Amino acid sequence: MNKGKVYLIGAGPGDIGLFTIKGVKCLKKADVVVYDFHINSQILNYLDRKAEFIYAGKRGGRHAMTQDEINSVIVEKAKEGKVVCRLKGGDPFVFGRGGEEAEVLFHAGIDFEIVPGVSSAVSAPAYAGIPLTHRKCSSSFAVITGNEDVTKKESTLNWDGFANNFDTLVFLMGVKNIDFIAKKLIEHGRPPNTPVAVIRWGTRPDQITVVGELSDISDKIKEINIAPPAVMVIGETVKLRDTLKWYEKKPLFGHRILITRRMSEEYEKLVELGAEIFECPTVQAVAPEDYNELDKAIKDMSSYDWLIFTSVNGVKFFIDRIIEANFDIRDLKGVKICTIGKKTAETVRKYGLKVDITPKKFNAEGLVELFREKYTAGDGLKGVRFLLPRADIARDLFPQQVRDLGGEIDTITTYRSINPILHNKRLKRFIHEGKITVATFTSAATFDNLIDIIGENSQEFLRSLKIAAIGPVTKKAIEKAGLKIDIMPETATIEAMVDAIIDEILAKKI
Repeated sequence: MNKGKVYLIGAGPGDIGLFTIKGVKCLKKADVVVYDFHINSQILNYLDRKAEFIYAGKRGGRHAMTQDEINSVIVEKAKEGKVVCRLKGGDPFVFGRGGEEAEVLFHAGIDFEIVPGVSSAVSAPAYAGIPLTHRKCSSSFAVITGNEDVTKKESTLNWDGFANNFDTLVFLMGVKNIDFIAKKLIEHGRPPNTPVAVIRWGTRPDQITVVGELSDISDKIKEINIAPPAVMVIGETVKLRDTLKWYEKKPLFGHRILITRRMSEEYEKLVELGAEIFECPTVQAVAPEDYNELDKAIKDMSSYDWLIFTSVNGVKFFIDRIIEANFDIRDLKGVKICTIGKKTAETVRKYGLKVDITPKKFNAEGLVELFREKYTAGDGLKGVRFLLPRADIARDLFPQQVRDLGGEIDTITTYRSINPILHNKRLKRFIHEGKITVATFTSAATFDNLIDIIGENSQEFLRSLKIAAIGPVTKKAIEKAGLKIDIMPETATIEAMVDAIIDEILAKKI
């Protein structure tokens, strides 16, 4: 039998930066992923979109699948010869029932691996500025389940041992039982004035930390309606929070920014300043349906005067086709190269090619202006031949202007832009609950496709957000839908848009 394999992967506490490199590697080869509610949904972007997604989450006591059903499905999919990733919040072996699932796999004869994750038991306190140990006040800590049934006559927890033998106590899943937990600890000798912190959604933009004492912490969290998921920390190290809290001091803490393309280094400044990126790529570049036109253009490369690249994808798909089809990149010698934008130019240079010219304005209008100025003498563009490798859907402004000025231009479909299939439930919920601050759009396609993804009432959903965009075509698409753009930099680059978002937030306009 061709049995598959199961990876039991800890997804960490929420901050996607705490997801492990090994976890990413496993996800990239997954055929099936069975995932929980409390994971950061951005982790799913590491998966091949052809993979099968199975939601097995639990929220507010509502189970999408029972544990027996989860066990059955991971065994069944593995027996089909598939690579299965069981994606669990935190660490699978820290109150994650990973041990039970591993036992089931062992008895079914399924090969498996455990990929540890960062547990909220240590990460949530760290992001709240609370160390679990400290040389001066804590040399031990215990991690305890907080969801034991309080109606049981006999507790299975050693309350006396916890209260008296550990300096710091960490309770997971204990918010609903917090009054019971506090009373039990006081009853077994912990002083009523022992410092306590409750951290909800630790490591995320909506992190809330409430500090009190055993005697009053229950009342304090009820006052502001703290609900799960939350971590409870008890001990003297809680007093260090005022000195050590760092995450909540970041200038963009509390902001979640929606980006409608793949995460790239231009957005890292937002993350460094404390914002979380909600990555929802609405445009995916794929190969053309056939290469006939592109191959013919490459063979006739010596007949062109100019090669125009208007995007990074245009460069990559064009050069990759030269290499894959066994053409000779040296055939580009003698053809001048023009690029729109710094990133496009950088990509060309990475292939060892020289960029001859770049327009001041990073759009089709800028290209028209550039070549008008360059060919003012004589017959203008008459006899000048251009090759424009581009997406299947693109503006015709520049090609038409070239023809009007007497030039010749071939526009070749080098790649196609499609709307990827996405899981939009969490996106819609986050927008509805006010958990996204700014939505960003870098092209008309990113906006139009997001409208399709959200579906019904999409304009109403987006109206509650601040909208940032670059480029006049993007602006036109957004305003055509009846929405207002709040942030639009003069320079049509992602870097400029990011800086403008930061300025708006720091000026408290958002």
